[in-house]
Amino acid sequence: MRKKRRNGRVTTETSVEDEIVHLRGLDLKGLRARWQSVLQRPAPNHVPRHLLFAIIAYRIQADRFGDLDHETTQLLGRTGAKESGAAMSARLVSFDQKRSELTPGTVLVREWDRQSQRVMVMSDGFAWNGQTYDSLSKVAFAITGTKWNGPRFFGLRDKEDRLAMAEAQS
Repeated sequence: MRKKRRNGRVTTETSVEDEIVHLRGLDLKGLRARWQSVLQRPAPNHVPRHLLFAIIAYRIQADRFGDLDHETTQLLGRTGAKESGAAMSARLVSFDQKRSELTPGTVLVREWDRQSQRVMVMSDGFAWNGQTYDSLSKVAFAITGTKWNGPRFFGLRDKEDRLAMAEAQS
């Protein structure tokens, strides 16, 4: 895809998928060079190829689609490595409950049939593919052609589902 910048120069912007495919083909030296260009610092010598790939791929996606919000980053930073699975699960359920409301402007992303589907939360429904739907289930049906629980399709769950899942894991 060609994109014209304000200064009149034409640049090409490849899709995230194409960039990740390109990363997969790079050897260790190539990944270290790509790390330098993406993260603006040299790659640590001790990091193996698969981690270099994963970190660069994450950074490319975060730069293009947006990174974790401050609250999520703080939660992950407070999480101790020695914390049990049940304690971690309970903490995440509590965190999820605080964030269960979808505010207008939120973009939900789901990959379906090898294509990224982006749905914008609007004050009067959900916008997808140029149309507004009054429920996520209707959007999921429009995308897949089959009936789905919309919140489940987009990785959202009811509070009761999250609590039941946390109790089952403890």
